[in-house]
Parts: sequence; C-alpha cells; structure tokens
Amino acid sequence: FSLNIAADCNAVLKALQPIFQEQGMTETVHNWEDHGYLVTYIKKNGSFANLRIHPHGLVLVDLQSYNDHMKGREEVDQLLNKVEERMKELFHSNIKRVKRLPAILRGGVIDRYWPTADGRLVEYDIDEVVYDEDSPFQNIKILHSKQFGNILILSGDVNLAESDLAYTRAIMGSGKEDYTGKEVLILGGGDGGILYEIVKLKPKMVTMVASNIDQMVIDGCKKHMRKTCGDVLDNLKGECYQVLIEDCIPVLKRYAKEGRMFDYVINDLTAVPISTSPEEDSTWEFLRLILDLSMKVLKQDGKYFTQGNCINLTDALTLYEEQLSRLYCPVEFSKETVCVPSYMELWVFYTIWKKQTDI
Repeated sequence: FSLNIAADCNAVLKALQPIFQEQGMTETVHNWEDHGYLVTYIKKNGSFANLRIHPHGLVLVDLQSYNDHMKGREEVDQLLNKVEERMKELFHSNIKRVKRLPAILRGGVIDRYWPTADGRLVEYDIDEVVYDEDSPFQNIKILHSKQFGNILILSGDVNLAESDLAYTRAIMGSGKEDYTGKEVLILGGGDGGILYEIVKLKPKMVTMVASNIDQMVIDGCKKHMRKTCGDVLDNLKGECYQVLIEDCIPVLKRYAKEGRMFDYVINDLTAVPISTSPEEDSTWEFLRLILDLSMKVLKQDGKYFTQGNCINLTDALTLYEEQLSRLYCPVEFSKETVCVPSYMELWVFYTIWKKQTDI
C-alpha cells in the first residue's frame, strides 16, 4: 500500500491485528523510533506473515506458507482481501496505490523463474523437466513451456526455444541472403537450429564448429529439440554439411593458415558481455579474438552475422561496436532488433562486413 500521507504506525498495527489473530497467529512486534514497525505473525503449521509499516506512507504485507493445493491459495487470497478492506476503511481516499504481486513458488520440482539479460525476473509457464544433466562443462536443461515448447537452458541462461525461429532467421540475415552454393561457417549453434535452416537453402557446404566441445548438448537437442534441429544432428556429416566437435579457435587458426575462405560466418557462441570493463573481462578478449579470426576466413564480399544482446543493455552494445574499430582490418556494420519469443525481450543482431577500399 502506498499512501498519500504519513502512516500512523500504531494505528495501522491495531487495525490489522485482529485479521491475523483470527488465524491463530502469534504476534511479535519490532519497532524503531524513526523507521516504523516490523510485525511477524506465525501460525502453528509454519506459515507466517511479515507486516512492515514505514512512517513515510508505505505498508508491506508478505505471506509465506506451504500450500500446494487450491484451498491453501484461496485462504491466502481471503486474508489479503481482508487486509485490503481494512486499509481502505482506515485511510479512505489517502491510498495512492495498492499492488498485489502473484505468489512466488519456491522449492518446486520445476523451476519456473529465469532472469532476462538485463536482470528482470520472468516466470515461465514451465510444466515439465524434459532433460537435466551436468556435463563436464555446464548444466544442461531442457524444460517444456506451454507457450514456447521445449526450451534449452545452459547454466541458467535461456538459449533457445522451439518457438524461437525469429532468432534463427535474424542471425542468418532475416531472409535477405542467398545461401545457394555458398560456403558457410557456423560457430557454436549446438542446438542445430541454424544448421537445419541453412541446409534447406542448398548451400555448397556448411561447417559447424560446436565450440563448447559438449556432445551432451547435441545429444539432448537431437532428442528433445527436434522442432528446432530436425534430423541434422542425427549424423555429424551430411550431403552438404559437417559438424566438428572441436574448439573453434584452433579450427579458425587452421583455416586462416590454410587460406580457406567462407561466404558467411555465423557466430552463435555467446551474447555480447554485460561487463562494462572490456579490457579486464576475458569474455571480451575471447569475443575480439573470434572476430579477428573470423574476418581472416571471411571472403572480401562475405558477411559475418552474430547476436548482440538485450536492447536495454545500451552500454554493453556500445562497447561492442567500439571493439569493431579495433580489428586487424576495417569493417562496417548494421544492426537489427528482433523480438525473440522465449526471451521476453527485444534482442539486437549484427551484420558485419569488410570495408571496401578504393584501389
């Protein structure tokens, strides 16, 4: 409750006390001269409530209970309804705002809460744990969402859902490129989505370097993410593609030394780091190294596609764009913002190409 006036802490306490006492809850009151009251109410079944009354006009009620059935939830709603009615009787038109947040379910078998890139907590409609394994490199989860289908989550980071064709299309150039007869290099992409979509477009050859060297990601996706990867992960070699389970840096260095060149390089390794200290963050160093090596194997008229990050992370995106001026060769770039369904946020994608110099 946010009030238009200062709160008489004692009056609020006396008004709300009977509601909790009716529930058979034991009361403990803590008060500070200038900082209001903290009142705890404890029930014999272990449920408890915190009532925090701030003198400046903010009243907070937090209820925690172990209720995994509808009756328990109804009881909580009824108690909160009574608190709201009593506060309105006490303050009338002096309540500026009443905000009731939905219950957060803690300790469940299925984890429904995952953070966005910019730190907001999102509750997903997860109803099943499809796959949950620890590889030597990371935790791999595939969870089922009613809206988004199966979602691949690596070490707590939402990677891709079966609903997220918009991500795959964006990192391939948003349908503006002709991949027919082209040489394509994919860095990362262990979910198989990019490979599956490009193979449909009749390229000459696609080489995918699953750089995390994590066969378990591929194994999990080819079984549980088939709407995303189709059958391309069933075999590591196909008519026009090959999948290398290797570290991408030695592969890129080898290709550069051999003079092998690609029409397209698609970097699906990692998002732009959130860190604002690119000189001190190893992820930035890795990112710059990948960029430089990728430019060395990219044809003069080729294109490099990659994800950026959430559109709200403007500082991190600006730092990334500054790094593009530090590569061994001059480049130009454009960017596009796309809504990726399961991310629940707008995502920035980059197209980078070598700057054409006048002869």
